[in-house]
Amino acid sequence: MGQPLKTLLQRRWDDDWLVGPSSRSFWLHLGQLIPVFAAYRASVDSYSPGVLIAESDPLLFLAACLAAWSEGCTVVLANPGWGDRERQQLQALVRPRWDAPVCPEIQGYPCQVVGSQPGQILIPTGGSSGQIKFAVHSWDTLSVSIEGFRSHFGVKAVHAYCVLPLFHVSGLMQALRVLVSGGCLALQPYSDLKRENYLSLPPGGFLSLVPTQLQALLALGGGFIPWLRGFRAVLLGGAPAGRSLLDAAQAAQIPVALTYGMTESAAQVATLLPEEFLAGHRSSGRPLPHVKITILNDQGQPLPLGQVGRVVIRARSLALGYWGFSGKGGLVGSAHPTGLATDDMGYLDDGGYLHVVGRSSSKIITGGENVFPEEIEAVLLATGGVKDACVVGLPCDRWGERLCALVVMNSTELLPDLPERLRSLLAPYKLPKQWILVSALPRTAQGKLSRPQALALAQWILAMA
Repeated sequence: MGQPLKTLLQRRWDDDWLVGPSSRSFWLHLGQLIPVFAAYRASVDSYSPGVLIAESDPLLFLAACLAAWSEGCTVVLANPGWGDRERQQLQALVRPRWDAPVCPEIQGYPCQVVGSQPGQILIPTGGSSGQIKFAVHSWDTLSVSIEGFRSHFGVKAVHAYCVLPLFHVSGLMQALRVLVSGGCLALQPYSDLKRENYLSLPPGGFLSLVPTQLQALLALGGGFIPWLRGFRAVLLGGAPAGRSLLDAAQAAQIPVALTYGMTESAAQVATLLPEEFLAGHRSSGRPLPHVKITILNDQGQPLPLGQVGRVVIRARSLALGYWGFSGKGGLVGSAHPTGLATDDMGYLDDGGYLHVVGRSSSKIITGGENVFPEEIEAVLLATGGVKDACVVGLPCDRWGERLCALVVMNSTELLPDLPERLRSLLAPYKLPKQWILVSALPRTAQGKLSRPQALALAQWILAMA
């Protein structure tokens, strides 16, 4: 759909499209990297050789990703902050050659994605028990999402202010919307933004935040309030936003656009328009033009308006499948001929607005990141000092949910050392923010951990403290 990536890059070549990083440096790096990745592809006995991008510098990330992608490599995106545990999973899934980068100046490594097609990109997402898996997208699926976004907001050129990581679908799609539409992209670390080092973006731009970021900016006040008001929309997603935060944003006249989407759907599939938010609406908005959302019961039958059931998405932006869902690598799943049945529970009202009320799995969303408690519990038990563990998500206006670990210890003296021991094993967002020492954890008659009872126990202990 639309222009091929290679044609698009040629059309925009030398455009001054970046704000913050140097556009000139970007095009220089891209021009140097394209022949490098072309030579790499020609040298590998594979239809579409894999390249894993784990670059922390956003300008170099964009240049490497687009160069490899446009030359027909299969691009695999990785979080540069992943720890040893995550890297071990990557090794099992795509076998990156950490010792042999494609280009010495870039954190981009040869990897094996056997059977992939040219133009595919693997974007990381959570999985069962915290195992890394990738949603497999193509230029076509992402292009559909881009056009749906532009149509939903009625804009031709998308200008975006990005403080989110580019290896996430939330950050990547901002860059691609801008590139496709002829807009400008401001790239800035969130820590720099908090110091009021504003970058200059053309009027009518879009800012994407997770709830914790918006809450922090509102608390800082000062110049942030008029600055936030100046956007066409402040896209807010990635985690549930507390009512107090939304009310404060409305009182400050911030043009918030509540969004619902996921990696599998190439970012948002439903979005509340800012004018609706400022009028008091608190739903996830209506589906974008390329999306159909249905609500099904446990038997897979459509439910009437207003009744809560499983949210099912049908869209041409859906991922082609998963890589690594089986735990051994390989493309599994399908192009979702009957729709993507999500973990989310919600309903549609008579105005066609989507309301998400919760999740059916144990997944915890904290600060916009998907966390699976089973993974953290396994790491805790592997330390040797923990006899039993349960990680729960405590309701939190700032983080959406705050990770809390209930642990049964062999020796209480080991508890202070646990957070530090986990730092090298897990990504920072997976580290519990609250620790509770207990003598035993609630379990069912069959010996299974009772997560609802564990959550209630944690809330009771904290309330009594």
